[in-house]
Amino acid sequence: MEHVDAVVVGSGFGASVSAFRLAEAGRSVVVLERGRAYPPGSFARSPHEMARAFWEPKDELFGLFDIRSFRKIEGIVSAGLGGGSLIYANVLLRKDERWFVHDSPLPGGGYENWPIGRSDLDRHYDAVEAMMTPTPNPYPDLPKSKALRDAATSLGLEAFDPPLAISFGSRPGAPAQPKQVIEEPEYGNLHGATRLTCRLCGECDIGCNEGSKNTLDHNYLSAAKARGADIRTLADVFGITPLAGGGYEVRYTQYGTEPEQDGRRGRVEVRITCDQLFLGAGTFGSTTLLLRNRVSLPALGAALGSRFSGNGDLLTFSLAAHSTSDAGHDRLIDPAYGPVITTAIRKPDGVDEEGAGRGYYVQEAGFPEFANWLIETAQVTSSMKRAAAVVRQLISYRLGDRNESTISAEVAKLVGQGRLTSSSLPLLGMGRDTPDGRITLTDGELDVEWTTATSEEYFESMRSTMRDISDTLGGRFRDNPLWWTKRVITVHPLGGSPMGRHVHEGVVDSWNESFGHPDLFVVDGSAVPGPVGPNPSLTIAAMADRAVEHALERPRRKRRSATAAVEAEPAVQAPAAPVAGRGMEFTEKMRGFIALGQTEPMAGWRVGRQLTQRFMFRLTITAPDVERFVGTEDHTAVAEGYVDCDLLGGQLPVQRGWANLFVDTQHARTREMRYRLWFSDMSGTPLTMYGFKTVRDDPGFDIWTDTSTLYIRLMKGHVPPGENGGGDGNGEVIGAGMLRILPADFARQLTTFKGSGHGPLASIARFGTFFTKSVMDAYLPPAPEKPASSERQGAGR
Repeated sequence: MEHVDAVVVGSGFGASVSAFRLAEAGRSVVVLERGRAYPPGSFARSPHEMARAFWEPKDELFGLFDIRSFRKIEGIVSAGLGGGSLIYANVLLRKDERWFVHDSPLPGGGYENWPIGRSDLDRHYDAVEAMMTPTPNPYPDLPKSKALRDAATSLGLEAFDPPLAISFGSRPGAPAQPKQVIEEPEYGNLHGATRLTCRLCGECDIGCNEGSKNTLDHNYLSAAKARGADIRTLADVFGITPLAGGGYEVRYTQYGTEPEQDGRRGRVEVRITCDQLFLGAGTFGSTTLLLRNRVSLPALGAALGSRFSGNGDLLTFSLAAHSTSDAGHDRLIDPAYGPVITTAIRKPDGVDEEGAGRGYYVQEAGFPEFANWLIETAQVTSSMKRAAAVVRQLISYRLGDRNESTISAEVAKLVGQGRLTSSSLPLLGMGRDTPDGRITLTDGELDVEWTTATSEEYFESMRSTMRDISDTLGGRFRDNPLWWTKRVITVHPLGGSPMGRHVHEGVVDSWNESFGHPDLFVVDGSAVPGPVGPNPSLTIAAMADRAVEHALERPRRKRRSATAAVEAEPAVQAPAAPVAGRGMEFTEKMRGFIALGQTEPMAGWRVGRQLTQRFMFRLTITAPDVERFVGTEDHTAVAEGYVDCDLLGGQLPVQRGWANLFVDTQHARTREMRYRLWFSDMSGTPLTMYGFKTVRDDPGFDIWTDTSTLYIRLMKGHVPPGENGGGDGNGEVIGAGMLRILPADFARQLTTFKGSGHGPLASIARFGTFFTKSVMDAYLPPAPEKPASSERQGAGR
């Protein structure tokens, strides 16, 4: 199996910085990016191209945009070499020094706490800026930039030009001039394609086809590759397993680069081992990966999934602004001309000014030039009016017998004046919302529990500022439609694997290393313990730079073994084939709760119920030969079906299963119904569920409780049955809980009995007789022994 010093998962801001610093230090590095590379000129623009520009591998979509919808929030992230830098708005701002808060209370309990401060990151901010070469917008007279600055001045606010990771000149420090060839750095460019300076087209957020954006593939990743990093695209990681001697095995799906004959891409499972693992797949990607590998990584702790935040993102609009100097005329804003963001306003936080509330930034947000046409033609009423006016004019020429061969003016009227798009301005806000959301798995898929309610005061303050800006510009303020249902859309999801002071507060420590799992680092936005405030990309990159520098400074651990222990499948004898050809089956469904880290079923059930960690199975129990099933001591039947547990990744097929019904135990008049299921979690880790029902006549009416309650333990590996199918075997117990049959499920179960082979009704009757006798033997007192014949005779004399 291939082994390297470090595997980096993802290629966004944290991952790319990590890959470069590791390769620069001479470490062997493999970068695994789920998306593909996007050289200049490859981003979708036509409707045909855009239809395939989304990420959903199960539907054969391998494009750039990964769009998520949850109960109270939407999210947009990217899948491509360069991660979020491919679709971000280029702003590189440092987190405000006072906004590194400590013990800031959260509404549902707990605190937002940053174990690091601005002084810990300043040197690393410098390093990232030196590589990304950001510069403020060099075109101060852009109409949209001037509009936001004018509004800020009127409102007594201060506007500034944030640094942008865009090449406006052919080299850093050169004069700004559109469409000039950009000089390559000494490490070259991994795409081998010519880059051109910014042409102010507003296409930053949908991928820059000029190569003007200083995205991570043009700097950090190119530099990492030049220093020996192995960068692999279409490599979707799904499994992580710690190695016995230190390090990790990583399993990923390698997608084919081109569709095969059936139109689907090939899929190959690949394994690689490493001494150090750096997760940089983004808030959604890294947190999902850790949630799906909790069995392999048991020390992650309860903080996993916590502290989710959308970084306070909110989008609103100022429509149809009017000129203050020329009454009755629209104000020219032209939001499509220039980079997406050029200007920002900062509102202070309560830690800056007492009583100020939670701080935020408001920035003007442009959109691509071609969107002007889409917006204008979507104004059906005005478009129809213009078309009707032109038709009337042309008809009047013909009816009036007037020769008018030049109709350019009429066509110009048909196109319209573009008044709506030229005089409107999107406003983007972000800041310190409340990081009290939680990321979980539901039905095996990512789910986010988050609400605007706990950040209502923050959002209302931001909307008030945005409304004031719109009013000052003479525009009509409009919320985006999602806000009508109290939903927001974020392009800056944060948290889920937060940094903390201890395992109860965070998933990683102040150096981004996992508590309890040495050499596993989380280096993306999921490690951020609260909102950054301004655009978070620079802070994420600086945190990663600091983490990797620390990891490189400490002595390397000696690795005892380079390979993972491959567990051989236990040899277990299958139930024999039927002799008489009479079989029977029924379907059983049980559900309850389970908790990892518990070994006693009742304790696991209590903890699991408190945490709503559900476990369910649906099994078809089959006795291929009823006579053999009844006649053997262990009464073994085959169990097939699935288990469903979000804690383990969702619905998982049973690979092999046994059910031993009414097995005698060493205790008189006590029988057990035993279940043993082999399956694997979403990461491919083999697991065994062993459960038992104790059938025994205790005080009171307990026959229903005994036959409907299953006490379960979860074990690592595929653990074979012990004697008579019982016992936990030699498996390592990693979780426990309890399941029950609900009355409605039991009623349905009674309708599922089926016989097979010769005499199906007889086979069902034979099983029913066995079941009834077993229950009676357990719960009815034994019949009194009859006296011997001699005694009876004596008694009769």
